[in-house]
Amino acid sequence: MALTLITFIGFTILVAVISYVKTKGDDQTTADGYFLAGRGLPGFVIAGSLLLTNLSAEQLVGTNGQTWAVGMSPMAFEVLAATALIVLALWAAPRYLKSGITTIPELIGLRFDRSTKLWFCIAYIILYLVVQIPVILYSGSLVFENIFGLSDLLGVTKFQSIVILCIAISVVGSIYAIFGGLKAVAVSDTVNGVGLLIGGLMIPFFALNVLGHAAGSESGIAIIDGWKYLVANHADKLNSIAPINAEAPAVPWPTVFTGLVFLGLQSWCTHQSFIQRVLAAENLKEAQKGALYCAFLKILGFMFLALPGVIAYALFELQGDQVTMMDDAYPHLVTQVIPAPLMGFFAAVMFGAILSSFNSVLNSVNTMFTMDIYHEFINPKASEEKLVKVGKNIGIIFAVATTIVGPMVYFFPAGLKTFLDSFVMLIGLPVLSAVFGGFFFKYLPKYAAKVIMVFHVVVYGLFMLIGPQYPGGGTMHYLYAVAVLWPIELIIMAIMNHNNKKNPQLSAWEQEDVKAVDLTPWKYRKIVAVIVMICVVAVYVFFSPLGIGA
Repeated sequence: MALTLITFIGFTILVAVISYVKTKGDDQTTADGYFLAGRGLPGFVIAGSLLLTNLSAEQLVGTNGQTWAVGMSPMAFEVLAATALIVLALWAAPRYLKSGITTIPELIGLRFDRSTKLWFCIAYIILYLVVQIPVILYSGSLVFENIFGLSDLLGVTKFQSIVILCIAISVVGSIYAIFGGLKAVAVSDTVNGVGLLIGGLMIPFFALNVLGHAAGSESGIAIIDGWKYLVANHADKLNSIAPINAEAPAVPWPTVFTGLVFLGLQSWCTHQSFIQRVLAAENLKEAQKGALYCAFLKILGFMFLALPGVIAYALFELQGDQVTMMDDAYPHLVTQVIPAPLMGFFAAVMFGAILSSFNSVLNSVNTMFTMDIYHEFINPKASEEKLVKVGKNIGIIFAVATTIVGPMVYFFPAGLKTFLDSFVMLIGLPVLSAVFGGFFFKYLPKYAAKVIMVFHVVVYGLFMLIGPQYPGGGTMHYLYAVAVLWPIELIIMAIMNHNNKKNPQLSAWEQEDVKAVDLTPWKYRKIVAVIVMICVVAVYVFFSPLGIGA
């Protein structure tokens, strides 16, 4: 236990020291310096920060729990993200950097009007404060408690342990997000990203080794024997192609190429906490490098976010100690397969993953409030120093508020938490429509984005409440709703655009180049994008009836 604690504290301090050294001396007195890291992030830092902003401990547990239950089809959320990152690199990033924006609501305001900007900004902030940050705090704390048993170690109840962990995550994360600014967040994310790749990738190899020995291998290292046993006895679990009427958490195969693609575009091309890393790029070249480097990391993500769940199923089945709930699979596997000397490092990696999601979203919500509400509507003449001060102060308020709410999720029914998570698409898809539609259609009326938001909230909200059934029974997957709604929303915008285009008094919207950064593209971007797509196809073929999933 002492070694575990020393290793945990050591790696956590290492991340803090590296972040301090890399940000010491940076100018934090300007809005660009504080909220956008001085527009100076290199590609590898952008890639690491994108990865860790997306990943957290509950994903390690949740996605692996899903693959334990239904096989490899949930890996689509990881592997298909690479296609959205290609769109980010080749299409979205050049347009965002051309406008020199700080936030996505700012871009929506430039394309439509100030009131539309306010609508979307308030919706985003409420979503982050009421749903996303509290869920990150609670889920991360619960995962940490389930794997490492902090309540037993401290002699407290499980709820008390979650409260302690929520406070610890909030305090440490706030130091990065509030007092260090975006660069401190990005640097810590990069270091934690390296740790996550090392720690996460340890699990499937350790697990296959244990599985090989459990299956009777006498080899000192039984990883290959474990893999052979898995393929021979659980090929069905290794199949990523789910039936057309599959229920969540499985991913029906038609939605992989429709709804999931749209969901990926929403997450990776318009989600403020992701996009802020790209907006902080030194130039377009580094932004494109970061997005495409991250695409490779997301493809690799199936190794630690999906495959361990299938290995867990095979191992528990062989041992006769099968778990009964999805979220128990990964914690149970970890405690069985990680050698004691490495447990502290793995704990630090998990803690870093939780921190990264918390401080990234907190930093983004601070940025939106300060730049899109305070500076735009409350104090337009505020100095750079005043904006930074307001950002820090509101960050403290937001951190305290969400820390109070986070542990309360403990008392919610399990289904309500899932319901709250799904709320993200209530705002996410209208944002995608506003941004992409705004660029696609040059003659849209100023009210177009508001119409789409109201339409989507009503229709998608009804879908969530009603829970329509497949013809043969079973609840219809929400990705089908996404697959249908986004094209409809674009069609509505196309009609409004066509009608407006007939008016000779209206001119087409033109995007202004504010010369914020150098927009020279990375010369290898298209070649790398093709390689990414080949890798995506190769992974899918491998985990299909054409490969090992027969």
